[in-house]
Amino acid sequence: MSRDYQLNRFSAPAELQIDYARELNAQQYAAVTAEDGPALVLAGAGAGKTRTLTYRVAWLIEHGTPPDRILLLTFTNKAAKEMMRRVSDLLGNDVSNLWGGTFHSVGNRILRRHAEVLGWRPDFTILDREDAKDLLQACVDESGIDVKETRFPKPDVLGDIFSMALNTGRSIAETLAQDYDHFAPLADKIEDIALRYRARKQSTNGMDFDDLLTQWLALLRDFPDLRDFYQRRFQFILVDEYQDTNSLQGELIDRLAAVHKNVMVVGDDAQSIYAWRGANFKNILEFPKRYYGCQTFKIEVNYRSTPEILAFANAAIAPNIHQFQKELAPARPSGVKPVVVACMDAGEQASFVAQRALELRDEGIALAEMAVLYRSHFHALELQFELTRRNIPFSITSGIRFFEQAHVKDVAAYLKLVHNPRDEISFKRLARMMPGVGGKSADKLWQRFCSEFRVPGSELAPASEPRETQNSEPKTQNLPTALARCSTAVPKKTAAAWAQFTATIAQLCAPEIRAKTDAMVRLVLEAGYEDYLKATYTNFRNRLEDLEQLAAFSRQFPTVEDFLTQLALLTNVEAEDDKPREDDHEKIRLSSIHQAKGLEFRVVFVIMLCDGLFPSSRSIDSPEGEEEERRLFYVAVTRAKDELYLSHPLMRFIQGGGDAMQQPSRFLADIPVELREEWNLRPHTPATDFSDMGETSEHSEESPF
Repeated sequence: MSRDYQLNRFSAPAELQIDYARELNAQQYAAVTAEDGPALVLAGAGAGKTRTLTYRVAWLIEHGTPPDRILLLTFTNKAAKEMMRRVSDLLGNDVSNLWGGTFHSVGNRILRRHAEVLGWRPDFTILDREDAKDLLQACVDESGIDVKETRFPKPDVLGDIFSMALNTGRSIAETLAQDYDHFAPLADKIEDIALRYRARKQSTNGMDFDDLLTQWLALLRDFPDLRDFYQRRFQFILVDEYQDTNSLQGELIDRLAAVHKNVMVVGDDAQSIYAWRGANFKNILEFPKRYYGCQTFKIEVNYRSTPEILAFANAAIAPNIHQFQKELAPARPSGVKPVVVACMDAGEQASFVAQRALELRDEGIALAEMAVLYRSHFHALELQFELTRRNIPFSITSGIRFFEQAHVKDVAAYLKLVHNPRDEISFKRLARMMPGVGGKSADKLWQRFCSEFRVPGSELAPASEPRETQNSEPKTQNLPTALARCSTAVPKKTAAAWAQFTATIAQLCAPEIRAKTDAMVRLVLEAGYEDYLKATYTNFRNRLEDLEQLAAFSRQFPTVEDFLTQLALLTNVEAEDDKPREDDHEKIRLSSIHQAKGLEFRVVFVIMLCDGLFPSSRSIDSPEGEEEERRLFYVAVTRAKDELYLSHPLMRFIQGGGDAMQQPSRFLADIPVELREEWNLRPHTPATDFSDMGETSEHSEESPF
């Protein structure tokens, strides 16, 4: 007969170096000094989450817990190092033996000790994304799957499918049905590749990033002695950004804390915005249900924003049903109310943002202290043009400006080739997108094309042929003919793709299509590029939206030539701006909201607040989707410290339907009118000459608001 005997933790009377009550507010102090057992700390935006975690670690150490018995899990190594540095500074001691780091780094550390029981050697290699891509390609080649016949997913996409399945605890078939339904008929083949990939990794003694978690979890699931060891080892577990954990990470925490239950998770359910990459919102929402007797602490004093912005933020998140009720409370003095601005269209919205940013700069706010946030990158398309036109320097958090993205350049290459068949760069870019065509093959195809293509005055025409005898067909007719003649030079596996390419170019050359840039873009999508996006990119839906908006944007230019010229001029200006210059001390930040999480700015503009754009049209199909979009809106609003501007265009191009009236985002309707200002834009009109009436010229300087 055996029974459990509870061994209580002994701690000698502590001589504290830190005056916790003085250095923390009452809410932070309550969380930091919590009794042993499970604890949920709901830390609102700007409320000092990192400070709370740091002081909690210091408190545990000062009360007798050895640092190597504490496990601190974060989502970035930078966050872990910063917290450990702060703890060390607080205590004046070295705490390097504290187990702190990302889930993946801790998993790697544990697997180095025990990998052999799972079939790997301790000196396993960690595959980066490029290594994993190469190994997946080898598995596809080995399988004998005809990838061009079935439009099979590229290795990058396969890797993301496998990762999503592992991190959400779903089967590959379930993952395909839910997130990649266009590949659902290929489930059996994709599952076969997954098995081959696993075998290849083990045979080459390599683990990818997901293995660092799945194999760590396998140790805890399948090896009771190791599970028992680590459950005893980690007396206290602290988890940062708990709202962003996925099912796999949630299970790792629960298994490690199953015995002592000394687990403190810190996060904000109102900032859970990563369901699209596998985060499980239920982890934080159901934590009190999984841990009986859980203590819940709310940290609601916000040190970032003015009371007016916080009142707006509280109203913005209030309609969500599935949440822990919180009320951000201000620590700063009063400021100005958030401003809602109705604009005629996206162009006027861009003009407003640019003008207001310059006005604020003149008032003493640096451009670097301003940010423009949006739901999707294409929302800032017009703004990038406007900022460039006004010579306002800007940076984009993603690092890739809209017109420099691969899918935008791909579609532009079709238009460039039709407009200028001498464009070798565009020709080769399009050729290399086809199966079986690499750099050398593209060079050979270009040479063959040069020998087939003839236009009066073209340097591509054979020198031996007199100009007057050269084919006098218009180049838009001659181009598809020359491409068709090149078909005998393409590799066998490229034949079908080349035939489709030739047919697409012929359609683009038709006068009724070539006269309209937006029609050309839509035709490229319909003629096969949309399928290419699906097979090549995991975020193909976002890229498809980009291209649909590119088509809409192009309608403001009278010809394809004008559109391509402006595209080239903008790209060249941007390329120059990317080089550091002594006179360029600041740039306004353009960022998607997802990429701005964790940042703060004195001034924030949130743009394109139209129903169907923000919230996105796909998200409002389900209550869960709409609630996540509202949390995203809340994140955007809480980035602002001093001033907040929210704009929405009244007109917008609808794909296939011309311009249409837009409804303001439903999120704006949730905000009581007394919590915001409404600005009505009016166009500038030249000042009347009142000189003979004794008037001054001050009227010309009147604010447009």
